[in-house]
Amino acid sequence: MLESWLAFHRATVAVKCAGLTQEGAHNAPVPTSPLMTAAGLVSHLRWVESYWFERVLLGEAGAAPVDPADPDAEWRPSPDVPLADLLAAYDKQVARSREIAAVFSLDHRAAPRRPGEEGVTLRWILHHMVEETCRHNGHLDIVRELTDGVTGE
Repeated sequence: MLESWLAFHRATVAVKCAGLTQEGAHNAPVPTSPLMTAAGLVSHLRWVESYWFERVLLGEAGAAPVDPADPDAEWRPSPDVPLADLLAAYDKQVARSREIAAVFSLDHRAAPRRPGEEGVTLRWILHHMVEETCRHNGHLDIVRELTDGVTGE
């Protein structure tokens, strides 16, 4: 059930972006949230998947675009990058996350991220990914409606 809900919400990301123009994908219609673009949300979701499954669960080195001068770099994909490419990278990352999750039981505990902490379980990560993906799908709803008027489930 948990994996099915996560799969549904992951797939909803592409539904929310369907038909957006390149300009629309990089539009930030909320004046107080200049990072809130469809392209930025898709990029962020891709790197969130990478962080929790590759870095936290497997202990691999981080691959996200990290820039100490710009801690929000993952939210700023180049305006030249087509939304289709960002969605394809997200889909590839989701496939990788599924492969990783399939190896472990829900009670498998990752190594602690900080000294003195207990590592999170795969179950915790999956729940967190449902929450994270749902929240950003809501952001995609708002960005989409304000960008071109399209609304939907």
